[in-house]
Amino acid sequence: MATGVWSGEWVTERLGLRLTGSPELPGLIGLALRENPKRAHLLVSRVLGKHVPQRPAVVHGAGLELGARVRELLGQEAASRAVVLGYAETATALGHSVADGLGAPYLHSTRRPVAGVAPVGGFEEEHSHATSHLLLPADPDFLSGDGPLVLVDDEFSTGRTVLNTVRALHARHPRSHYVVVALVDLRTEEDRAVLAAAAAELGARLDVVATASGGVELPEDVLARAAELIAAAAPPAPPAGSPAPLTRVELPWPAGLPEGGRHGFSPDDASRLSSALPGLAAALAPSLDGAGRVLVLGFEELMYAPLRIAGALDELLDAEVRFSTTTRSPVLAVDHPGYAIRTRLAFPAHDDPADGPGERYAYNVAPGADGSGRFDAVVLVVDGPADTAELHRGLLPGLRLVTDRVVLAVLPATVPAAAPAAAVPFEGTSMHLPAPLHGPGFSSYPASDVRWLLKDLSEVALEAPTEEREEAVQSGGAHYAESLPVEYQPSAEYQELYHQALAASVDRMALAVGTVAELLRIERLGSGRELVFASLARAGTPVGILLRRWFAASHGLDTPHYAVSIVRGKGIDRTALRYLAAHHDPARVVFVDGWTGKGAITRELAEAVAGTGFNPELAVLADPGRCVRTYGTRDDFLIPSACLNSTVSGLISRTVLRDDLIGPDDFHGAKYYRELAGADVSAGFVDAVAARFDTVRAAAEAAALDLVSGAGAADRTPDWAGWAGMERISEEYGIGSVNLVKPGVGETTRVLLRRVPWRILARKGAGADLEHVRLLAEQRGVPVEEVDDLPYSCVGLIHPRYTRGATGADGTAVRTDGPTAVQAAR
Repeated sequence: MATGVWSGEWVTERLGLRLTGSPELPGLIGLALRENPKRAHLLVSRVLGKHVPQRPAVVHGAGLELGARVRELLGQEAASRAVVLGYAETATALGHSVADGLGAPYLHSTRRPVAGVAPVGGFEEEHSHATSHLLLPADPDFLSGDGPLVLVDDEFSTGRTVLNTVRALHARHPRSHYVVVALVDLRTEEDRAVLAAAAAELGARLDVVATASGGVELPEDVLARAAELIAAAAPPAPPAGSPAPLTRVELPWPAGLPEGGRHGFSPDDASRLSSALPGLAAALAPSLDGAGRVLVLGFEELMYAPLRIAGALDELLDAEVRFSTTTRSPVLAVDHPGYAIRTRLAFPAHDDPADGPGERYAYNVAPGADGSGRFDAVVLVVDGPADTAELHRGLLPGLRLVTDRVVLAVLPATVPAAAPAAAVPFEGTSMHLPAPLHGPGFSSYPASDVRWLLKDLSEVALEAPTEEREEAVQSGGAHYAESLPVEYQPSAEYQELYHQALAASVDRMALAVGTVAELLRIERLGSGRELVFASLARAGTPVGILLRRWFAASHGLDTPHYAVSIVRGKGIDRTALRYLAAHHDPARVVFVDGWTGKGAITRELAEAVAGTGFNPELAVLADPGRCVRTYGTRDDFLIPSACLNSTVSGLISRTVLRDDLIGPDDFHGAKYYRELAGADVSAGFVDAVAARFDTVRAAAEAAALDLVSGAGAADRTPDWAGWAGMERISEEYGIGSVNLVKPGVGETTRVLLRRVPWRILARKGAGADLEHVRLLAEQRGVPVEEVDDLPYSCVGLIHPRYTRGATGADGTAVRTDGPTAVQAAR
C-alpha cells in the first residue's frame, strides 16, 4: 500500500494536529485514530512491524542500531552488566532487537499471567487500553543486578509509563543508571522536567536514546473531533470470496529455546536462534513456493521469533517478505493513501487472556478496495497457548478470505522449570512443552471440539493381527501400549446395527451427558466460571466433546477440552499434565471417560494425579462398576460409541507409549487414520446426541439435583461392587486372573474388537443393547452364554490360552501357566 502520500495527512487535516521536530519523523511514523476515549490519535510506526507490514531487515535493523548507540553510551564495562526490559505488547521485538545490538539479556513485560510463575513486579500504563504489565522472569533475580537497566518502548510520549516502571523496580532493586530507548521521543519540556526531577529524587542517572525527536501539537477539542470522525466512519465491508487453503507446518524449533522474552532471553539463546533460523525458514519454504508477496504475521507479544523467521525467509525466498503482528489496540481503519491504517481484520482473543475475551486486530493485512497491498501468502506464527479453538474460528478464517494461502506455524510455549514444579510436583525440569494437535490436520473433529495432547505417529507402522500381538507380548512381557491392533473394519450388517443402536439410545445418551454436565455445574464450576475437560483418549473424547457442547448450549460457556492419554501400569501422560498445569488451574480440570468397568482406570487415575493439585475424580456417562461419584447413570447401557473404534472417535487410534518413539518431553502417541474417512461417523455421532439436548434438558437438571440433594444422593459413594463381581467370575470360570475378565457392554465390545475372546457372558433379558455384541461374537466364532444374576449386561472373557500374553494390572504379560488356566482353555 506504499504511495507517495504521507500516511499522516488524513488525520492532520481533520484533527488539526501538527508534528514538530526532526525531519525524519514523517518517515518513521504515520497517524491514525484510536478507538480510545483517553487518546485521540495513534502514532503508527512504519519501522516497528506492528501495524504496518515492513521488511524484516528494516524492523530488526532499527533495534540493532539503537542497541549499538546504547552500548556506545554505556561503554564496554557497563554494557556487559546491562539488562534490557521491553514493553508489551508493542515493543517486545524492538526491545529484543535492542538487546541484540547491545549483547545483553532481555525480558519483556506481559499481560498474560502464567500459572505457577509469581510476578516479581508490575506497573501501570495509564493512557493505554490495556494497562497492567507483569514481570515474570524465570529467574526471580533477573532484575536484581547493579548494572544499567535499559527500558525500551516504541514511543516516548509523556514519560509516565517509564516513570511508573522505574519507581516500581527501584523500590525492589535500586540501581544508579537507567537508559530509556525509543524510536521517537515526543515529550514536552514539562514532561522532560518531571522525569529529570524523579531521577534526581531516586538518586539515579537517566538517559534517553531515540531515533528521532519532536512533538505533537493538539487542539483543545481533539477528543471531540476524533469521536465525531469515528462515529461518522462507515464500517468496513467484510471480506468476501472462497477461503484460501490452510497448511500447518511443524517447525524444527530447538528444544528448550524460549519462544520470546516473557520469562527471559539470554545472548546464548539469541545465538541458538540465529543458528536455527535457516532450518526454520527451510521448513516453511515449500508451502510458499511461487508466492510473490509473503507476510509473516506474529501474535501480540510474540513478535521477535516471527520477525527473525521472516528475515530468514526474506534471505531464502525469491519473494518480497514483510512482517507485522496482531494487536490489542482498537484503531479506526480508513482506506485512504494518507491514512496509516488502511484495512482492519477484527477477531476474538484466542489465548485465554487474563482480562477476559475481547476483540483483537490485524491491520493492513487485507488488501485495500483497489487491491493494493494484497499478499499472496500469509504465514501466521503463534505460540501453543494461542493455538486454540478461538483461533480457528476467528483469525484464521479471516485471513483465509484475504490472501491466496495461509500457513500456520505454532511455537512451543516456554514454561519455566519452577512454574509447574511450584504448582504440580512433576518429575523432570524441562522447559519445553509440545503444542497440542487438532483437526483437520490431526483427527476428523474440528479444532473447536478438542485439542489432542498427543504426538502424531501416523507414519509409524504399529499394527499387527490380534493373535500376533498376544504372542509378541507373551514372548517378552511387552507392554500392551507398545503396539496397536489392526483397526476393525465393520461389515455393512454391523454398521447398520450401530446406527440402530444410536437411534434407540440417543435420548438416553443425551440425558446422561446432561446429568453429568449439570452435576459438574453444581459441584465443580464455582465462582471462577471455568471448567476444563480432559477426556481420556480415545473412548472418553466423544463424551468430552458432548459435555463441552452442553455447557455452550445451556450456559453460554466456552469450555476448553483436551484429550489426554492414560496407560494401565504406566499412568497418565505426565507431559500432558504439565501442559494443563501451565495453562489452567489444575483444580478446575475434570477428567472424563465414557464408562467404568472394574474401575482399573479409575484407580490408575487417582494414583497418577495424587499430590499434583488435579482433582482425581473421574466423570463418566455410565458407572456400572460403581466406582465414581459423577455419572449419568449406573445402568450398564449401550453407549453407541463403544460399538466402534477410531471411526467414532475422530479417526484416532488407541494411544501408544514406547521408549523409542516417545521422548521424556513428548506427549504419548497416537495415529490418525485418514484412510478410514469414508467410514467415519465421529461428527454424526456427537451431532445426533447434541441435537437432543433441548429435549432432555429439564430431565437432566432434575436428575442432577436428585443426585446432589435428593433420594439419589445417598447412593453416590463408590462401593466397587463391579470389582468384587469380577473376582467371583474369575474364580467360577477358573481363569486365574481378574484382568482377563472385562465387564460391561463397552469393555466386552473391546474384547471382541481388539483381543482374543474366549466366551461372552450375557445377562438374561439384556435385549437390544447386546445385538452388536452377539453379531461380533458370531463373526469371531465366540460362544455367548446367558447367565442369571450378572452384575453387568455382559462380560467378555479373554481366552486363557493367551494368558501369558494377556495384560495384567501393570499392563504387561500375566504369567499364569498353572493347570487351572490350561484346563479352562480346554
